[in-house]
Amino acid sequence: KGPTKAAESSSAISKTEDPAQPKLKPLHWDKVNPDASHSMVWHRIDGGSFNFDGDLMEALFGYVGARKPSEANTVPQKPTVSTTQTYILDPRKSQNKAIVLKSLGMTKEEIIDLLTEGHDADSDTLEKLSGIAPTPEEQTEIIDFSGDPTKLADAESLLFHILRAVPSAFNRFNVMLFKINYGSEVAQQKGSLQTLESACNELRARGLFMKLLEAILKAGNRMNAGTARGNAQAFNLTALRKLSDVKSVDGKTTLLHFVVEEVVRSEGKRAAMNKISNENTGGDIADASREEQEIEFIKLGLPIIGGLSSEFTNVKKAAGIDYDSFVATTLALGTRLKETKRLLEQSKGKEDGCLTKLRSFFESAEEELRVITEEQLRIMDLVKKTTNYYQAGALKERNLFQLFVIIRDFLGMVDNACSEIARSQRKQRPAATVAGASTSTAATPTAAAPQRNAVRFPILPPNFMSEHSRYSSSDSDSDS
Repeated sequence: KGPTKAAESSSAISKTEDPAQPKLKPLHWDKVNPDASHSMVWHRIDGGSFNFDGDLMEALFGYVGARKPSEANTVPQKPTVSTTQTYILDPRKSQNKAIVLKSLGMTKEEIIDLLTEGHDADSDTLEKLSGIAPTPEEQTEIIDFSGDPTKLADAESLLFHILRAVPSAFNRFNVMLFKINYGSEVAQQKGSLQTLESACNELRARGLFMKLLEAILKAGNRMNAGTARGNAQAFNLTALRKLSDVKSVDGKTTLLHFVVEEVVRSEGKRAAMNKISNENTGGDIADASREEQEIEFIKLGLPIIGGLSSEFTNVKKAAGIDYDSFVATTLALGTRLKETKRLLEQSKGKEDGCLTKLRSFFESAEEELRVITEEQLRIMDLVKKTTNYYQAGALKERNLFQLFVIIRDFLGMVDNACSEIARSQRKQRPAATVAGASTSTAATPTAAAPQRNAVRFPILPPNFMSEHSRYSSSDSDSDS
């Protein structure tokens, strides 16, 4: 009986659907018919047990064109325009400008006072005022309006009084906005220049990074021995990003991990030898087994290589500077300064408090931008020299900051490798302790010390050392 009742209920619902109802947004689903041969959850649904608010659904999910039947034949009307007001601008544009002006909460007298006296205003206010600027043609129409000003629409009325009092009003708003944002933009540009110079100095200093490059070069030459890629004296730094992609023959380690661990061991051994030399004694290290020495070397070397990133704080900061924005900022500042100069030249003989303040700002900003431009040329030349120092041919690239990005990424890879080595050492120590205890119990002093497992890598692929990339040149891609 249940299935029959549900089917009848469903049929009844569909029959009562009113085709004149407003159209709602569809719910996309796969419609199925309940199987009458067995009981289903749908058979338990009573068609009259739940009612929703149809008007609310229409309001929430109805199409824009969906209206009640009584409104179906109603033609949508444009916003009502009062016939008692005079519009110079397009009515919709006029209303939009009026909304913005109303949001400012300023009278026309206050706006004119701002224009003539140059009182401080926040950037939001100046952005809104600049944003409602009429086109030059519209400004001319508004200024030349000869009708009754009291009949002008709200926006036109305010614009009429502002432009009649100060014809260059919107040029002034633009310059005032430039003036208020100038300090933060210049400070950011100066900070970027300082970061770039410091980054270049960091890359010029000899240190652990050079040792890593040396280790990678030697490892690459060893792996490429007997091929056209072997016996390299330098390599494209984009290869640094691919070190973790080169797996050992047994697949248990990577070239990156291998090189980092070797440098860690080397630096740890150097630190141990310095410690022995300073203490004028062999100490515990000299008396330890070879396996214990290896563990100690790794222990001493990890903090050294793990601290590599701290040597390149500014390189990592420089990698975060967007090259296009950096170049565009100085150009934009120069362009806005020219606009300021043009306004001041056009306003000669019409001096007021605002122009006096803008003239003082222009004189100091002009000198400061001249110094910044010269400094930028000097530092960009330093960036080019540093880039060329590491990678010949890279100057052909549009983004001269790519070197910093490559090295930042590589430093992150080295940090991760050091973390993996540290975790591996923590796992091996308990095993090494147990093995040492067993050896002592067995009393076999002549037993051979454990040997490090040999790691074998395949020959590097032909495109590894000088892959066609953003930084590769025709020379570096050649096999000859």
